[in-house]
Amino acid sequence: MTSGPELPHPARDEIALTQVLFALSDPDRLAIVRQLAGGPLEMKACTPGETARAKSTRSHLFKVLREAGVLRSVPQGRGRLLTLRRADLEARFPGLLQAVLDGAD
Repeated sequence: MTSGPELPHPARDEIALTQVLFALSDPDRLAIVRQLAGGPLEMKACTPGETARAKSTRSHLFKVLREAGVLRSVPQGRGRLLTLRRADLEARFPGLLQAVLDGAD
């Protein structure tokens, strides 16, 4: 099986509050984060908001979250495994992620 390329992720100390808040401000991106709060998911199984999204739109949503340091996307076979960077976010901004997730209910 082939794997996709490694994508850049910010180091823990490079995660910026403004980028995290921007990434979490979109309802579709927040829906993705809420799904990932339950554990890792294959990218194809992760459905932002409405399921009828173009592949390019979905990819962009994941890219914004990855570049902000909210999630990690690693190659897995022909797909990607998405995980929430909970430990990194908690170390940088204690309580923020949980507050956002609790407030999204």
